[in-house]
Amino acid sequence: MKFDLSDDQSLLQSSTRDFFAKAFSLEKTRRVMEHEPRGFEKPAWRQIAEMGYPGLLVPEAAGGQGLGPVELAVVCEEAGRMCLPGPLFDVQLAAATLAAAGGQDALVRAICAGEKIVTIAWRNSPYAGEAKHTTHLAHGRVKGHKYFVPFAAAADALLVTTAEGLALVEGPFQVTPLETIDLAQRFGEVALDHPATLVGPLGLLGQTDLLAAVGAGATLLGIMARSLEITLGYLQTRETFKRAIGSFQVLQHRTADMLLKTESSRSAVYRAAWCLAANDPATALACATAKAYAGDAARLVCAEAIQMHGGIGFTWELDLHFYFKRAKTYEMHYGSTEAQLDRVLAAAGY
Repeated sequence: MKFDLSDDQSLLQSSTRDFFAKAFSLEKTRRVMEHEPRGFEKPAWRQIAEMGYPGLLVPEAAGGQGLGPVELAVVCEEAGRMCLPGPLFDVQLAAATLAAAGGQDALVRAICAGEKIVTIAWRNSPYAGEAKHTTHLAHGRVKGHKYFVPFAAAADALLVTTAEGLALVEGPFQVTPLETIDLAQRFGEVALDHPATLVGPLGLLGQTDLLAAVGAGATLLGIMARSLEITLGYLQTRETFKRAIGSFQVLQHRTADMLLKTESSRSAVYRAAWCLAANDPATALACATAKAYAGDAARLVCAEAIQMHGGIGFTWELDLHFYFKRAKTYEMHYGSTEAQLDRVLAAAGY
């Protein structure tokens, strides 16, 4: 039995890594972070669309790639390694949800082609753990507020969770930017009083929640893996007392712990992706476990990476802060660690 990616999945991994490395260097991320209000560059988004990534999870008949959770994990891991700016993951989730709902074929094809950007407005409150719906759909209009909506200012439409179901709302939107520590991501508070179309019940998001946990966990895995690589390179070249600091046992122990957390996250993420693809009975438990473990592990791995770089690790010039901030962002979104642990207990029957 082969416990590894298939040949096609390995090819997707290598081609995605090459593409992201060439098209989305961290120097470009700095430029986007400092000068691009949308949080991404349009030419870069066209490149992503040409590669077929927005429609990764959309059936081929609907204009997508027809791939599944394992392939999503592969792409998200590579996106994490580059701290990819832009709404790719959010658009993938929205496109998959709309395709599953049906009735929006033209919009789904436009998303897959990179012509439309649609993300999901999940958060009902600015506070974590708040579940009460404050957004309502009545008489063909959605009214209320949504918080921490990803790339809301750039979205052509939003999928909005309401007390009555999942609604599709077309822009433009009144967006108040929300500052977060990850300056390469864009979140906003959206004031809604718009015509809307009911897409279906909120149960449609059940599969989306699982995909979000797998994709976010894989992104965190990529963040950890790249942070560890950068750190190991530094430990091998930085010298003190005429020897590489990586030769000191205390730092070897710490990097071993980083490797353990990274590879344990890899096992959890890809097991969850396989369970989801195979419709395994343990899917809910596996997905929640993967996201909860990876969120906690990535924060610790990235913090250790910065620590082991010493004083330079805390400077704006070093790229590691991109990874730490993205890890903190993904730890809190797509089901926070606390929320995922609650799901773990529920899936385990407690």
